[in-house]
Amino acid sequence: MKTYQTDQIRNIALLGNTGAGKTILAESMMFAGKVIERKGTIEAKSTVSDYTEIEQQNQRSIFSTVLYTEFNGHKINIIDTPGSDDFVGGVISAMRPVDMGVMVVNSQYGVEVGTEIFGRHAERLHKPIIFAVNQLDHDKANFEQTIDSLKVSFGPKVTPVQYPVNAGSDFNAFIDLISMKMYRYKGESGECEELDIPAEEMDKATEMNNALIETAAENDESLMEKFFDQGTLSEAEMHQGIRIGLLSRGLFPVFCISSKRNIGINRLLDFIINVGPSPDKMPAEKTVDGKEVKCAVNDPASLFVFKTAVEQHIGEINYFKVVSGKITEAMDMVNTTNDGKERVSQLFVVAGKTRNKVTELVAGDIGATVKLKNTKTNHTLCAPGKSIDFGTMTFPNSKFRTAIKAKNESDTEKLGEYLSRAHQEDPTIIIEYSKELKQIIVHGQGEHHLNILKWQLLNLYKIDVEFIPPKIPYRETITKIAQADYRHKKQSGGAGQFGEVHMVIEPHVEGAPDPVKYKVNNKEINISVRGKEEIQLEWGGKLVFYNCIVGGSIDARFLPAILKGVMEKMEEGPLTGSYARDIRVAVYDGKMHPVDSNEISFKLAGRNAFKNAFKVAGPKIMEPIYEVEVLVPADKMGDVMSDLQNRRSIILGMDSKKGFEVIKARTPLAELSKYSTALSSLTSGRATYDMKFSSYEQVPADVQEKLLKAYEEEEEED
Repeated sequence: MKTYQTDQIRNIALLGNTGAGKTILAESMMFAGKVIERKGTIEAKSTVSDYTEIEQQNQRSIFSTVLYTEFNGHKINIIDTPGSDDFVGGVISAMRPVDMGVMVVNSQYGVEVGTEIFGRHAERLHKPIIFAVNQLDHDKANFEQTIDSLKVSFGPKVTPVQYPVNAGSDFNAFIDLISMKMYRYKGESGECEELDIPAEEMDKATEMNNALIETAAENDESLMEKFFDQGTLSEAEMHQGIRIGLLSRGLFPVFCISSKRNIGINRLLDFIINVGPSPDKMPAEKTVDGKEVKCAVNDPASLFVFKTAVEQHIGEINYFKVVSGKITEAMDMVNTTNDGKERVSQLFVVAGKTRNKVTELVAGDIGATVKLKNTKTNHTLCAPGKSIDFGTMTFPNSKFRTAIKAKNESDTEKLGEYLSRAHQEDPTIIIEYSKELKQIIVHGQGEHHLNILKWQLLNLYKIDVEFIPPKIPYRETITKIAQADYRHKKQSGGAGQFGEVHMVIEPHVEGAPDPVKYKVNNKEINISVRGKEEIQLEWGGKLVFYNCIVGGSIDARFLPAILKGVMEKMEEGPLTGSYARDIRVAVYDGKMHPVDSNEISFKLAGRNAFKNAFKVAGPKIMEPIYEVEVLVPADKMGDVMSDLQNRRSIILGMDSKKGFEVIKARTPLAELSKYSTALSSLTSGRATYDMKFSSYEQVPADVQEKLLKAYEEEEEED
């Protein structure tokens, strides 16, 4: 393959809901560019994009796939993305290196949940979007209704640049409102004839052409002046206005296609080349320290790795975008993310599993390499002597969690290795080795997302695993003051053990003054603080430990042992074995023996005194509360609200956003198990949600009673 220069390169991501037809559109684009000789089909499992076994089994995209086509002297890099929100990680990573999204919309349904979700991600990332209304050859195709739904979700700047003449099973022609010609296609070869607009379509075409010209002119003052003076714009001037509007997201052009029949593909590719931005026309990439790196071939070389995959017989493949300069074979580079040194020994351009070797790639191009030592997704490589770091991509919060374990214990170590690899390939899979819960917790975007991981572990790595309900990371605390003392005494022939500790515990409140006096059980205890230690607990909250010993009743050298005993019970709370938090402990008295007292004696005495005091200090279990934001169609809002309330949610408010209702709530994590599956079932997959940790709050009395009973039964079984 020849080396394409920056102005000859276009980078696009195919976005859209599952079933919109992205994968077949990618096939059609490669077929039009003669990169493939024959189009594959989903049914025959022969597409270039969905080439993995699991994708072929499911008959849909699960991973993002890097592709390309060559058309009219240009190279168009294409990334085909999954259409399900469960696999949004592949969409986010695909949108980082591209300059424009092609949102594929099924003309039978218009805007679907995937259209809305991925549209919001494109907006957040400031990526231009064009719409390709697909499957216009279907009996139920409805172009006008699709345009209406797009305008509701994306605003009035959704503007057709084409419209179908005969949508439905006989679809073979559309009017192009830029060239003001009709294009009629013959068979499924992609060949078309350019015709004058029929008389019966002229009024409609003229009206829509005027609307397009006016919208294009609005994006540039000089074009607006010409429009006012002349009442029209030339085709080149329309291109200019559309390009400006596209880049500013002030205009969203709409195209007509049938990817299955190769209708409209050549006109879409022409537009991407003639109007779509080349990489050097996009805003410059910024480094973590705010410096701009221009997409210029003569500048120092730098690249950003947006995807890492592992393939059998090859190992790790890193997919990257050349941000600046030129990357050549055998080039030495520095990984500024981890300060490592790398040699880019081989370069490839990629079409699915086909990798074609090249000797160089210039600024703006997308390629792949293998056998890097320590470079992964989100890493930056640059020329030696330079310090360029493009930071990391931001992925959505996890929505689904489960505990995982190998059915065969001998596979446990291997499981850890492959879970780590899974996170490298898909950063939305988060692995948590919870010492507290004594479980490996896997976080993902949905139940289907993690079921795919389970399939991969079994079929690719031969590890049979099971998902088990994850425990909830409860916390324990106290609500009132309590006092306890404990004497540890043990005599066993030789040296004995003796230690006695008296303490008061109370809830910790940030900013409260140090204690001076306590009143417990109608008895006053005066306190004289001699030492204070504040411990920020790893699991949140604080322990404040006071040394209030006077008169030498306990030697100062034993205080650390008492604190250690207290910390042991903080790590395994007396109620359910969960971590305890936000407690003040004042050790004010005790006894020791000149011979038998030692550190172990005072550690045990401190531990048991704390345990006894805790049980009478109004102990409470606290649970993690999450802020949940649900995006739901209006007709399903009542069902979703009712379900949330059944999950002990507190509804914080409601809002509207682009044709959807937004419900904001605070919900206990314990009630969010499999919520993604339940929400999908309630709304036929039309709703989505986001969740993030908010705070710990006390559980209701009836819930606490159930938890205590369950813990007691568990202890008895052990």
